[in-house]
Amino acid sequence: MAQIREIKKRIKAVGNIQRITNTMQMIATARFKSAMDRATATKPYTEKVRGLVEELAANATDIKHPLFESPDPSPGRELVVVMTSNRGLCGAYNSNVLRTASHHLRAATSDSELEVVGKKGLAFFRFAGFDITQFHGQFGDKPVYADVEELADRYMADFIDGGYDRISLCYMRFISTGVQRPTVSTLLPLKPPVADEDGAGAGVGVQYDFSPDVETLLQDLLPITVKTALYQAFNDAVVSEQVARMVAMKAATDNAGKLGKTLKRTFNRARQAQITTELNEIIGGASGLD
Repeated sequence: MAQIREIKKRIKAVGNIQRITNTMQMIATARFKSAMDRATATKPYTEKVRGLVEELAANATDIKHPLFESPDPSPGRELVVVMTSNRGLCGAYNSNVLRTASHHLRAATSDSELEVVGKKGLAFFRFAGFDITQFHGQFGDKPVYADVEELADRYMADFIDGGYDRISLCYMRFISTGVQRPTVSTLLPLKPPVADEDGAGAGVGVQYDFSPDVETLLQDLLPITVKTALYQAFNDAVVSEQVARMVAMKAATDNAGKLGKTLKRTFNRARQAQITTELNEIIGGASGLD
């Protein structure tokens, strides 16, 4: 009888867990749709700005800009920005990003400074003994462009002032709903577009006359390129997080359903065994009276 009561408690507990994970799956699905819309809306602008920079570079004889070149003399220091989530229950999302970031930091040939986005990354690097220069907890599930712009301005100012040789981003790059890949990308210095033998950049087949001149336009466009690249990385990280949570909660819901069915079968067998035992006892007692 005690075993049957225990199985009934487990069935009830598994049912409660299944309802919770199913609710979390629906919430993650709604948040994924919202984050996906934001990431999709900003990506064409980011690509267009980059394409315009390529067109300008194709018409420039000699591109010189502090965002294109590492400081001289070299400070021998790299800034690594790691983007993780504030909450768990998103499968291997955080572990994949943190593993990639750890390998990058340990393989670095120069001194590294670490900035972390998300509470999960903060807890991990503190436990692992890494020194964290700064923690960013203000972004959440809906990064605001004004906040990202302020952060990008600081990065560009520190880079131009000779604070770092390179600024790298470690985040989960969103490729499709089924594919997200942990990536370490270089935010600064920017890679100058390379013109071909005809003087045209990649995908550029038309020569333009620019007013104002190319150098003046690049002064305005290159900072925008850095800001939009950083903002796109934040959006990709949020979308990837919601996809991972949606998949993890669906798997948890399915597993809870399977476990519930298994427990019900076990309960039915135990109940049947108990009934059989009681019948045998009744029959045995009746036989003893004869």
